[in-house]
Amino acid sequence: MSTKVYIEYRFEVSPMEPGGDILIAQLGEIGFESFVQEDEHILAYIQKEDWSIDSIEDVQLLNNPIFEIAYRFKEIEQENWNAAWEKNFQPIIVDNTCKIRAPFHEKGDEKYDIVIEPKMSFGTGHHETTHMMLQHILELDLKDKSVLDMGCGTGVLAILSAMRGAILVDAIDIDNWSYLNAKENIARNGFEFIAVYEGDATLLGKEKYDLIIANINRNILLNDIPTYVNCLNENGILLLSGFYNEDLPIITGACHKEGMEIEKKLEKNNWVAAKYVF
Repeated sequence: MSTKVYIEYRFEVSPMEPGGDILIAQLGEIGFESFVQEDEHILAYIQKEDWSIDSIEDVQLLNNPIFEIAYRFKEIEQENWNAAWEKNFQPIIVDNTCKIRAPFHEKGDEKYDIVIEPKMSFGTGHHETTHMMLQHILELDLKDKSVLDMGCGTGVLAILSAMRGAILVDAIDIDNWSYLNAKENIARNGFEFIAVYEGDATLLGKEKYDLIIANINRNILLNDIPTYVNCLNENGILLLSGFYNEDLPIITGACHKEGMEIEKKLEKNNWVAAKYVF
């Protein structure tokens, strides 16, 4: 496969909290695929073929007088991004139970050890939404269960679901690079039975699941919640994230229309991950 070319934006944001999270969410809505957030700046990446010089004109935060934001951009090839990621990536540990690490990090004593090499894909566990979804999964009994991971990114949530005992796991992502990367990471962790598909909720048919995970942006969730619920077994669980606390009422309202109620929510830096049950 030919090397992809990306546009790298470097944003200097003040104040970073909550400006950084808001900026990442708004960039994600216009096609940016991956982010590296550091103390004083954010690196954001979009495929060159999806980019134009006017790409960020609709990012509302850039016109908000409360925040001071400066940025510059440049072309960067995939292998250069990987080198930068390896230099900056640090392993994370979730609830002293699950470690997310790169191939070049040492294995720890945690019960669940997941090796991820993201290659432009979202979902290393560093972002609040992925971290909270990992926490939800760690609390669930998934022995002999069926799981769907929508918007799977690196595949980390699907992998942990398999580690927790799920016997059928499907993972779907609309981005080709995420699809390929998820397959690589799933094989790397020894869970070849996890099926990975490239596409969106239109791929969903008659298959039913005990757990559906969707860590996607608010608008996609609102559009696809009826489809997700239709694919759940009678006592199924829906885990949703990728939105802010102020969006929770509209997300919960959409679930309520489909007969589901919120049972639990986690919140971190205004991001929410919510658990819905029948």
